[in-house]
Amino acid sequence: MATSATRTYTITELAAEFDVTARAIRFYEDVGLLTPRRAGRNRVYSAGDRTRLKLTLRGKRLGLSLSEIKQLVDMYDADSGSTQQLEAFLGVLAEHRRLLEQQREDIEITLAEIAQHEQRCRALLASQAPRARRPAAGRTQKR
Repeated sequence: MATSATRTYTITELAAEFDVTARAIRFYEDVGLLTPRRAGRNRVYSAGDRTRLKLTLRGKRLGLSLSEIKQLVDMYDADSGSTQQLEAFLGVLAEHRRLLEQQREDIEITLAEIAQHEQRCRALLASQAPRARRPAAGRTQKR
């Protein structure tokens, strides 16, 4: 029986496990995030490839770019210890937090502006409502 470190996976198994398409997995290969071996025409993914795919998908959910994900995943493979990886990840997270907070501020400002425009439109409609019921000047109503 193979240990978890020596277990291999097919592209179909990884696609099913992580609910992604085989095309997405091949794309991650193209950008260097995954490096499967070949057994004839088939790709053979290692436990390390599986972990890299898991980290890649986690990074995507966090809104990281593929280059940021690649940098972090490459650190996973490097023999540099987890401190460097964690510090780099904290830096990336801090930058994403800053961007998201700026986006939230921009959204709040835009919502406030929309509320002002809505209020002004409602006030204009309310002031025009009585005029709409009166006949226009110079016209008589038909009986």
